[in-house]
Amino acid sequence: MANDASTVFDLVILGGGSGGYAAALRAAQLGLDVALIEKDKLGGTCLHRGCIPTKALLHAGELADQAREGSEFGVKTTFEGIDIEGVHKYKDGVVSGLYKGLQGLIASRKVTYVTGEGRLSSPTSVDVNGERYTGRHILLATGSVPKSLPGLEIDGNRVISSDHALVLDRVPKSAIVLGGGVIGVEFASAWKSFGADITIVEALPHLVPVEDENSSKLLERAFRKRGINFSLGSRFSGVEYTADGVKVSLENGKTFEAELLLVAVGRGPVSQGLGYEEAGVSMDRGYVLVDEYMRTNVPTISAVGDLVPTLQLAHVGFAEGMLVAERLAGLNPVPVDYDGVPRVTYCHPEVASVGITEAKAKELYGADKVVALKYNLAGNGKSKILKTAGEIKLVQVRDGAVVGVHMVGDRMGEQVGEAQLIYNWEALPAEVAQLVHAHPTQNEALGEAHLALAGKPLHSHD
Repeated sequence: MANDASTVFDLVILGGGSGGYAAALRAAQLGLDVALIEKDKLGGTCLHRGCIPTKALLHAGELADQAREGSEFGVKTTFEGIDIEGVHKYKDGVVSGLYKGLQGLIASRKVTYVTGEGRLSSPTSVDVNGERYTGRHILLATGSVPKSLPGLEIDGNRVISSDHALVLDRVPKSAIVLGGGVIGVEFASAWKSFGADITIVEALPHLVPVEDENSSKLLERAFRKRGINFSLGSRFSGVEYTADGVKVSLENGKTFEAELLLVAVGRGPVSQGLGYEEAGVSMDRGYVLVDEYMRTNVPTISAVGDLVPTLQLAHVGFAEGMLVAERLAGLNPVPVDYDGVPRVTYCHPEVASVGITEAKAKELYGADKVVALKYNLAGNGKSKILKTAGEIKLVQVRDGAVVGVHMVGDRMGEQVGEAQLIYNWEALPAEVAQLVHAHPTQNEALGEAHLALAGKPLHSHD
C-alpha cells in the first residue's frame, strides 16, 4: 500500500482541470498549503480537449468563410482549401502557450503538483504513485469524458467522439453529428466552414434545446441558410458500416449516410473506481452530490466542476473551485447563481444567453407578468457592416427587472458580459436605457433593446 507522506496539507485536490486548478490557485493565494494531483495535463478538458481547441477550429473556419466571401466586401480573395496540418499547428500553438502559462502560475503559487492517477483512499487522503497525500480537506475535481448511447460503440475511426474530432487528420467529406447541443453544433459549424457536408441528428424538437426557443429557431434558420442539414424530434436507433462510411438509422425510419459519425450526446462524470463510494460520498448516476457550497455529505470532502450535476462550463468550474478555497480559508463566499452564469455556443452565428428563458419566466411568474422584447440586429450598424443577422431578446418581469437576455449573431459571445451584469444586478430596463453605449458597436444593440423595453425606442419601431 501507499506510504504515508510526511506532510499534512490543508487541501488535497484530485484533478487539475478548471475547477481543480482554480481552487489550488485561490487556496494558495489565501495561505493554504495545497497539493494538486492530475493524471494527464494541467488544465484538463477545457484547455486540451474542449473550450480552447474547439474555438481555435471555429476561428480557422471563420477565416475560411471570410476568404470565400471577400467579394461581398469588395476584397478580392480566393479560398484554396484547408491545410489541416496547419490548422492543428495553429490550434496546438494556442493550447501550448496557455498550458505553459498555467504551469508557471501553479509553480509561482508554490502549489505541490503531483502527476499521476490518484484514488481517494479515505475521507482525508489520496493515493498516487505509491504515496499517500493527506489533507485536512479533500476536493474532488476529476471532470468528465464524452458519453455515448447504450449499444453505440465509439471506435475512434468511423464512429468518433469530440476527443477524436479534435485530432482528426483530415476534413471529412461528410459527417453525421449525433446531438444538437453545444458540442454538436460547434463541430458542425466548424466542419461546414472547412467544406464538409453535415447532418445533425437531435432527438429533441430544437437545436441547442436548453436555450430560449427563439434562439434555437434563429440558429436553425441560419444553419439552413449555410446548408447545414438537421433532423429534429426523432431518436437515434442504430449505426452500421457501409463500404466507405456509416449509415445511421432513426426511430422514425429515416436513414443518413456519411463518411463518419460524431457522437456528441454530452459528457459524463469521471468517478468510477476512484474510491468515492467507499469513502461514503453520496452519488447519483456517477455524479457527486453537493450542496450550494460544494460540500458533499462527508464533512472533509468537497467536489466541483463536471463531476457534480451543475452546468458543465469551465467558468462554472472556476467559480466553484474558488468558492471552495474561500470557504476553507474562513471567508464567507456567495454560492453560485447558476441562472446568472453566461452561456455561449461559439458556432456561426453565436448563441449567447444569461438568465432564464421566456418559458421558464412564465412558469415562475405567470404568463401575464412576463414581457418579452426582440431587437433585430438588422437595425444595428456594426452588425450590418459585419453582415451578420440575428436578434437580442429580453425577458422582463412586468414593471420589474430583466430576468433573461438571449442573443443570436456573430460575436454575441463578446456581448454577454454586460448582459450578465444586467441580470445579476437585477437591472430595470430604464436603468440600462440611461447608459450611453458606443456607436457603432454591436454592444449598442443591448442598449437599444433596453431603450425599446423602457418605452423610448430609438432605432427601432414601437
